[in-house]
Amino acid sequence: MTFYPNDRIALFIDGANLYSAAKSLNFDIDYKKLLDEFRKRGVLVRAYYYTAIIEDQDYSPLRPLVDWLDYNGFTMVTKAAKRYTEYGTGLTRTKGNMDIEIAVDMMEICGHVDHVVLFSGDGDFRRLVEAVQRKGVRVTVVSTVKSQPPMASDDLRRQADTFVDLMDLATLIGRPARPPMERRYAQDVDEREADTV
Repeated sequence: MTFYPNDRIALFIDGANLYSAAKSLNFDIDYKKLLDEFRKRGVLVRAYYYTAIIEDQDYSPLRPLVDWLDYNGFTMVTKAAKRYTEYGTGLTRTKGNMDIEIAVDMMEICGHVDHVVLFSGDGDFRRLVEAVQRKGVRVTVVSTVKSQPPMASDDLRRQADTFVDLMDLATLIGRPARPPMERRYAQDVDEREADTV
């Protein structure tokens, strides 16, 4: 990643996408380390974290993370996840796509930053990255091609000024994956996050 000391940087974290990528690489993100790492690379203007939350539950396993991030330097963007029943199968799914929120915020901040770091491999962001680049902002995409299947869209990788594989950041912003007992407790979060991608 090429950063300059006076770069004004904004991070855009697609929570469900980053969670799935890190899980596929068998490590967890340490969000304090992530902030510290990018503060070393320039002037961190804003770090956005996007996630959908199921609001009709008495307790959401995602809530402690959202609260911690909110109190520790992240700008949280959340919305209520929608539940729907699939036609034909009768399966209940949860949907909480945050693409529009990411796109709006990224376009709004373009005039105030030099470099945007997008933590997502979603190919739907290719046109957004192109639009941001036309405004003179460099874009780094962080995702992974080292998982099976790869999490990063080829089109998005080609459009970005720089692509960084999440695995290459594991020692800087990661911690070992949760032990099996904790992982079972977090399975509800895992399934919900995967459905919001």
